[in-house]
Amino acid sequence: MTSFAPHRLAALHRQTPVGETIKLERPRTYSAERWNDVVEGAGFSATGERLWTLADRIRPGMAMLICGLNPSPASADSMIPFGRPGNRFWPAMAGACLTAHSHDPDAMLRSDRIGMTDMVKRTTRRAAELAPGEYIEGLGRIERLARWLSPRVVVFVGLTGWRVAVDRKAIAGWQPTELGGRPVYLMPSTSGLNAHSQLPELIAHLQRAGEFGRSSVKSILE
Repeated sequence: MTSFAPHRLAALHRQTPVGETIKLERPRTYSAERWNDVVEGAGFSATGERLWTLADRIRPGMAMLICGLNPSPASADSMIPFGRPGNRFWPAMAGACLTAHSHDPDAMLRSDRIGMTDMVKRTTRRAAELAPGEYIEGLGRIERLARWLSPRVVVFVGLTGWRVAVDRKAIAGWQPTELGGRPVYLMPSTSGLNAHSQLPELIAHLQRAGEFGRSSVKSILE
């Protein structure tokens, strides 16, 4: 996996201070569109500036691709998705028995084939600061990732982005709309500010998505 461009760029992102610019060269095997998506997902601008955001942890053959709404300052600073104190994502993942690598997305990708990205890469203190167009544009990037890497299932953590970009009436659970030819599971936000969803419910959502992601049966949507 060390030769996989998103993996290399994620490592560069961890080693590069925010605001520093590095030279990024597009591999010949990557189209301009795919390279732009990979660079953005890795947390760099088109000119190679290291941005205050998270880097994607992705690879071919993922059992699940988990998509957050966008990074919080705590996550961008720690470089750990869902890293804000009080966020219940990692306890829910442990409770669903999907990973033993709490707060370690790189180990989770290696060992459990669970990847992570964000619908919008721009870091904000609150998701309400994002514009609808950012969700729509971000969904296009994730759709292209899903078509390219073919994860077993794409899981969106947080209802807002999907409702804005796809279906304003969507409810948690399996969605009738696939993304990049892959089934989509939508679940509530794991933020501690979401008092409507308690930890057992979040665990149950991840278990349902995880069981499908690890299975070899055909899509339950069929």
